[in-house]
Amino acid sequence: MPTIDDVVARVPDWRGRSIRLEPIAAGLTNQNYRVEVDGTPYFVRIPGPSTELLAVDRANELHNTRAAAEAGVGPRVVHDDRETGAFVLEWVTGRTMSGEAFGEPGAARRIAGTLRQLHAGPRFRDDFDMVRLSRYYLQVVDERTIAIPVGYREHVPLIPRIEAALAAHRPATVPCHNDLLAENYLDDGERLWIVDYEYSGNNDPAFELGNTAQELGFDDARVEELCAAYYGEATDQRLARMRLQMIMSDVGWTLWAAIQARISTIDYDFRGWAEERWARASGMIDGGDFERWLRQTAAG
Repeated sequence: MPTIDDVVARVPDWRGRSIRLEPIAAGLTNQNYRVEVDGTPYFVRIPGPSTELLAVDRANELHNTRAAAEAGVGPRVVHDDRETGAFVLEWVTGRTMSGEAFGEPGAARRIAGTLRQLHAGPRFRDDFDMVRLSRYYLQVVDERTIAIPVGYREHVPLIPRIEAALAAHRPATVPCHNDLLAENYLDDGERLWIVDYEYSGNNDPAFELGNTAQELGFDDARVEELCAAYYGEATDQRLARMRLQMIMSDVGWTLWAAIQARISTIDYDFRGWAEERWARASGMIDGGDFERWLRQTAAG
């Protein structure tokens, strides 16, 4: 990994200028910094080690970060370093969002509006499919003998049923972020920005909605509110599709966290993260509504 001093030294426009560095204690994969250049702030991202095991394609990320900026949802890329994978973004002044902040009135409407803007923007470079990604993660887990939550493997045979239901009436894909933790939203007081496009790709918009709802811990009423805010109406079929995609979100990110527990140098409880997500996914699969969600989604 390059150091922040290495990255700063490689930005041509910054040579000979006054530089002030400040680490940002955020992010679960990379190193992030606020860099002031002659008093102007920028965001610098340095990629973490072994992220190829997490299926991060830095060229795809960079392309999609630029596309999101063109859509008016993400910050502009000021500089990118293809050799190190580091890049510099314009600084967005605003609060980093949290699950608590998204509990405020009108949150679902604001999220839906921002997602519609991203989804209507330029196509991303690659497609994203959590079923396919989960299979890859499971292969990494097996090759490296990485521990995963108890009960995960027993549920793997059910994933093709989810895949078949989602494929029955697959909508047109749109450019999606796919990893919408609360902290990947910034609020400047007027609008929401979305950052960190490591897992972005063209995808079913219901995955974006389901992933957001799951990561923000939405209850049934707020899931329905988000669905209605995005689509205009929360039908049984749309809600069922969101529910299946909520499951797939946790199915995939459970394995991501298990791999991170092995390879990451960041001081974070990735094991607990994996257990939490698997508890949510298995609870939904084993609950009484799973078969209904499959039928309603397959029926379209």
